[in-house]
Amino acid sequence: MDAETLRTFVAVAETGQFQAAADELGISQQAVSKRISALERHIEATLLVRSSRGSRLSLDGQVFLPHAEKVLAAIAQAEQSVRPGSRPLRVDVLNRRISPAQAVYRFYRSHPEVDLEAVTLSTENAARAAQAVLEGTVDASFRALPTAQVPAGISAERLLDAPLELLVGPSHPLAAAPWVRPADLAGHRIWIPGIRPGTEWAAFYQALSEAFGLSIDALGPNFGDEALMDALADSASLATLVGSGDRYLWTQTHDLRRIPLHGPTPVYPHMLLFRSGDKHPVLTALREYLRTAGPRASRDVWAPGWAAR
Repeated sequence: MDAETLRTFVAVAETGQFQAAADELGISQQAVSKRISALERHIEATLLVRSSRGSRLSLDGQVFLPHAEKVLAAIAQAEQSVRPGSRPLRVDVLNRRISPAQAVYRFYRSHPEVDLEAVTLSTENAARAAQAVLEGTVDASFRALPTAQVPAGISAERLLDAPLELLVGPSHPLAAAPWVRPADLAGHRIWIPGIRPGTEWAAFYQALSEAFGLSIDALGPNFGDEALMDALADSASLATLVGSGDRYLWTQTHDLRRIPLHGPTPVYPHMLLFRSGDKHPVLTALREYLRTAGPRASRDVWAPGWAAR
């Protein structure tokens, strides 16, 4: 007994005619008759009394009808629950301080009617995040994933390039510079605690180091952003790299300086991963927003060779 058989029975019960039910369902009268006969054999009861004038419900049919209607209503509700746009779009922004979270927030501010949920799968590497998208744990994720590593069934669009900036304390030799070339950072210690082997940001900073001859390390325990800001403020040699759209807070007495990088501008290539063919309207709107309204870096940019457009 399937939904179409129940739908056929309800149609006959409502119209009182096999032909009228057939016209309503877009099938032949013979198909209607076969479905009703199969249903009656299955439940071992006569549901409809046939006559020259049409058909009417038997006593068993009158008892069976409301249950059939409830089943069809439950099926319709279940289908509606997973129809594109019927639930919030669930987006992994990786970290609430960095560019993807800010971009999704700006999108929401410009589209307050949309229904979305921002989450952070910060403990997962790019491959696991892509798997979470594939499995439906989230609908989309911002990650820097080489094209060759994008699993089947996942689409990847490079929609958010985050320009890097140098962050230093007031005593650093580059603190007064209006901008700095990446090559000028050679010989300076750049400390980015918390880089974990096997993550996409580890691969990114490795490529950046090799491209410009930089010394980037993650030595020592990561006590959080506040501890990093304290260390920068107290050091005349320590520096770190942050995204231009990243939101970090520090006390006014720290007097930290954010210095743009140019010639070229290194960008962190956030790619939006989503299930191929996903028609969620909020996902469609977010992709269009990022293509047209998101911040754009200059043409003179650097990104790892594996970060394909």
